[in-house]
Amino acid sequence: MSETEDDIATREEDEYSLDPRLVEAILDAVEKGDAEAVDTLMEPLHAADIADLLEQIGGSERAALVKLWPRGFDGDILTELDESIREEVIEALPHDVLSEAVRELDSDDVVDLIEDLEEPVQERILDALEDSDRAAVEQSLTYPEYSAGRLMQREVVTAPEHWTVGEAIDYLRGAEELPDQFYHVILVDPRWHPTGYVTLGKLLSSKRNIALKDITEDSFRPIDVLDEEGDVAYAFNQYHLISAPVVDENDRLVGVITIDDAMAVLDEEHEEDVLHLAGVRGETSVADGPVDTARQRLPWLVVNLFTASLSAIVISQFEATITTLVALAALMPIVASTGGIAGTQSLAVSVRALATRDLTRSNARRVVLRELGAGMLNGIGLALILGIAGSLIFGQPLLGVVLGLAMVVNQIVAALAGVLVPLTLDKLGLDPALASGTFVTTMTDVMGFFAFLGLATVILL
Repeated sequence: MSETEDDIATREEDEYSLDPRLVEAILDAVEKGDAEAVDTLMEPLHAADIADLLEQIGGSERAALVKLWPRGFDGDILTELDESIREEVIEALPHDVLSEAVRELDSDDVVDLIEDLEEPVQERILDALEDSDRAAVEQSLTYPEYSAGRLMQREVVTAPEHWTVGEAIDYLRGAEELPDQFYHVILVDPRWHPTGYVTLGKLLSSKRNIALKDITEDSFRPIDVLDEEGDVAYAFNQYHLISAPVVDENDRLVGVITIDDAMAVLDEEHEEDVLHLAGVRGETSVADGPVDTARQRLPWLVVNLFTASLSAIVISQFEATITTLVALAALMPIVASTGGIAGTQSLAVSVRALATRDLTRSNARRVVLRELGAGMLNGIGLALILGIAGSLIFGQPLLGVVLGLAMVVNQIVAALAGVLVPLTLDKLGLDPALASGTFVTTMTDVMGFFAFLGLATVILL
């Protein structure tokens, strides 16, 4: 019997996730204190899978596992851990194990590891580094948070711009230490200014007597050390970069950013946008406790409580209308909720377009007009459906007319609010993803109730 597409998808998904039976076996071995069994079960796992395991189990089980299997932890596991439990695991590790783990990491990974930790824990990790590595990490920490200086790694492969391919290859072969992963050899002038770079593929495929400057890539694009990491990620995505040199205020080479770090920033920003649209802080995690989770969500729930009161005020102004026509009370949520969905759709597209810089001043007017047209067309379509249904169900054609007109108005309001609110907030320097949802929902609810009840008062009474 052949596999269905769903079976194949499920099997492939399972291949890239932890087997629940393996997790149970590991926890069973931990409970029994069987270090040998834990080592046998954990050894084949990738660092990312071990991090997932630590994030999925409880705090007491996590502490017991770290205590039983401390020497299995390396630097890659620590960098993969969610920030919410990273400090807990680091504090549980013996000093010699922690020292060996962090020494394996590139400088950018060490910076990412410690920048959000408490100062005593930071000092513990810095003390484990060699003097040169510690100086590089401390220098990176002096740069602003979320800047290219925090994102870059200090380990850079360079060559004088006048070298040939043969000279560069001989240098690389004789180098005592090279980064574990690098994509370009960066060419520098005598003042250490980057002038171009050569891919490893081009280097290995060219003849020895070819000058490096003759095989440089057109994609060469230095990044300022103070550039925001969001701008860096955009540049990588926009110009299809694999790595990029980082320069200081004097245009001297100070580091390099690679595609894995840039894409990690892009993923984090996408994740934050999704969470912010729901009114949740970007630092939230499934590993957080109930108190932390409640504290993160409560502020926007309180804001929503006050904005929802505006809808209640609008409804209270039409108390006499609702009392006269009880059917209005049953139909009100239809108009408001449909408008809310339309507003969320428009908002999601707009926030995403702002994040990717596809929505700019130059095309904002066209996008607003597009949303206006889409809202009007959606409103007319829904108005026909609901207007006819309302007339047939309640036996009042004019009620169907009111319902249809209110739907058109609210769909237009929702579509415009979904694009104008984030544009306005972005212009004011506020995060459109975090604040837009509340305003858009309030506008669609208030206008939905006002249009429906107002039209009902004018037409039906």
